Amino acid sequence: MLTRLTGFSARRPWIVIGVWVAIVAAGFGIGTGVFSRLDASVAVVPGSESQHATELIDAAGPRPDKLTAVVPSALTAQAGGTVLSVQGDKTLLEFELADPDDADAVAAKLHALDPSVIVAGGPITEAEFGTQAQADVVQAELISMPILLVLLLLVFGGLLAAGLPLLIAAVGVGGTFGLLYAFSLVSDVSVYSIQVITMLAIGLSVDYALLIVNRFREEKAIDPATALARTCATAGRTVLFSGLTVALALGGLVVFPDTFLRSMGFAGMGVVLVDMLAALTLLPALLALVGKRISAAAPRKADTGVFARIATAVQRRPGITVLATMIVLVTLALPALQLRLSTGDARLLPTETQTRQLYDAMNTHFPALQQPDALRVVAETGDVTALKTKIEALPGINRVIVEPLTPDRTLLWAQPKAGPTDEVTQQALTDIRGFDNVVVTGDAARLADYHQMLSERIPWAVGIIVIGTLVLLFLFVGSILLPIKAVLTNILSIGAALGAVVWVFQQGHLASLFGTVRHDATNLTVPVLVGAIAFGLAIDYEVFLLSRIRERWLAGDEPDRAVAVGLQQTGRIVTAAAGLLAVVFAGFLVGGFVPIKAIGLGLTLAVLLDATLVRMLLVPATMTLLNRLNWWAPAPLRRLHARLALAD
Repeated sequence: MLTRLTGFSARRPWIVIGVWVAIVAAGFGIGTGVFSRLDASVAVVPGSESQHATELIDAAGPRPDKLTAVVPSALTAQAGGTVLSVQGDKTLLEFELADPDDADAVAAKLHALDPSVIVAGGPITEAEFGTQAQADVVQAELISMPILLVLLLLVFGGLLAAGLPLLIAAVGVGGTFGLLYAFSLVSDVSVYSIQVITMLAIGLSVDYALLIVNRFREEKAIDPATALARTCATAGRTVLFSGLTVALALGGLVVFPDTFLRSMGFAGMGVVLVDMLAALTLLPALLALVGKRISAAAPRKADTGVFARIATAVQRRPGITVLATMIVLVTLALPALQLRLSTGDARLLPTETQTRQLYDAMNTHFPALQQPDALRVVAETGDVTALKTKIEALPGINRVIVEPLTPDRTLLWAQPKAGPTDEVTQQALTDIRGFDNVVVTGDAARLADYHQMLSERIPWAVGIIVIGTLVLLFLFVGSILLPIKAVLTNILSIGAALGAVVWVFQQGHLASLFGTVRHDATNLTVPVLVGAIAFGLAIDYEVFLLSRIRERWLAGDEPDRAVAVGLQQTGRIVTAAAGLLAVVFAGFLVGGFVPIKAIGLGLTLAVLLDATLVRMLLVPATMTLLNRLNWWAPAPLRRLHARLALAD
C-alpha cells in the first residue's frame, strides 16, 4: 500500500500538489476559526467537586468583575472606587465593573490621572496571561525562523532542498487547523494546543524531510526515478512507522477528561498524521518534479566517519559508557522527583505587565492583603454559624466570610494561610470536604481534583503509550528487547530535561540567568507539553537509528558493525535535526512568560540530550552489550512478526 501511495505521488505529482493546496487553503481559511473557540482554562476537571461548586456559584447569578488599583494617595478622590487600604503615599482601590468590557476604559482613566498608577485583576489579568503566552510564541518564531532557514541551507546545501521542511511544516499546521476546528465543534479546545501544533509541525517536518531528502541524495547515484522509488521503500517506511508510533503515543492523552490534556492529544495526533501523510505524498511529488536539481550525496564508505568512530570507541568500553551516561541522566533527572504542580500566580508574567506590577506593589505596600486564593465553600443552608466556626478552627484557615448565595445555599469564603500547593492548605481542604453537605472550589480544590484525576487516568495513558509503542516497535524491528530499551532511554532523556526545568524554575538555581525568580511549583502545562513533544521527537530519532542498523543486520553485517554503520548513516540526520530544533525551542527562552520559558528550556535540553548522550552513546553501548540478543524474539512472536512486519 505504501509503495502504491508513494508511487502514485511520484507519477501524478500535480494531482497530489493540487489536493494538498486545497487542504491547506481550507485549513488556513476555515480552520483558523478555531482561534475564536479556544479555551484558556487549565486544571478544570469535568464532573469534579470543584467544577460542581463553580457551576452552583455561577448558576446563582452573574458576579461582577473587579479591578484592583494602586494609586498615589493624593489622587484617591479623583480616582474613585472603593478604598481598601492606605499606606503612606499609596492607596489600594477596588473597582466593580458593570460590564467586563469596561475594564480598559477604567484603566485608561486611571492612567490618564497618573501614568504610575497600577491597575489589574479581572479581565485585564486574564487578557495579559493570554496575550503574553501568544506574544512569546510569535516572538520566538520570529527570532528562530530566520536562523532555522540559514541552518537548513547549510544542512541541505541548497535553497530548494532547504525549503522542503518548511513547506511540509506549513502544510502540517494548515491541515491540523482544519482538523482542530472540526474537533472544536463537538468539544472544547485548549489554547495551548496551538503551541503543540506549531512545535510538532516544525519538529516532525524537519525530521521527515531530512530523512527522505538525505536518503534520496544517497540513492541518486542511480537515476532519479529509481532513487525516489528506493527512498520511499526505505525512508518512507521509517516515516510511516515513526508517524504511527508518535501519533499513538500522543493519543494516550485523550483518556484524560479535561480540555487541556485531551485537546493536546487530538492536536498532537492530528499534526503528526498530517505531517506524515505530507511527507509520504507531497514530498515524493515535489522530488519527482525538482529531484534532478538536488545534488547527490558525496560517495563515502559506510563504516568511516565521525559517527562510526564514536560508535567504535563506545564499543570498546560499552559497560563504562552505559554507566557514565546513566549517572549523568539520572543526576539531571533527580530534581524532577520534587516536581510540584500549580496553576501559578502573577510571577509567571514579566515585570512590565500590570498584573505583575500589582503583585509586586501589593507585596511592598500592602503585604497583609496579598493573600492566597480563597477556598469557596458552597453549603446547604442550615446551621451556617456552626460550619463557619468549624472551618475557622482549622489550622490552615485565617478567617471565613459568609455570603448568601441562593435561598437554599450559602457561600463561605475560607481564606487559607498559605498557597494552594502548601500542605497545610491541602489538609484544610480535605477537612472541609469531610463536612456534610458542602462542596468546595478554588485554586487549591481544583489542584486537588486535578491530582486525583491524574492518579486515576495516568495508568491508562501510560498503558496506551508504553504498550502501543512496544507493540509497534516490535512490528518494526522484530525484537523484544529493543522496544523496551527504547522506551526506557526515552524516559531517561525526558526525565533529565524535566529535572533541569524543576532545578531552574521551581528551585531557583540560575533563575536570574533565565530572567525569572524561584517559584514554589511548576506550572502544570509544562511537564505535559515537554513530555509529549519530547517523547514524540525521541521516538523519531530512535526509529531513524534502528531502521539503518536493522538494514545492515539483515544485509549480513555483524552486530557491532551494523551499529557502527547505522550510527554513521543516521548520526548526521539526528544531530542536524536536534540542532535545528534546539534553535527553534531556544527561541522560547527570550520571552517573558515563565511557562513558555520553561517549555523552551525543557525541549531544548530534551532534544540535545537525546541526540547526543542517548543516541550517540547510550544506544550504541547497550546494543553492543546485548549483541545478537538485540534481535531475539520467541519463536511464536518471530512468526507473528513475519506476517505483520511493518518494515520488511
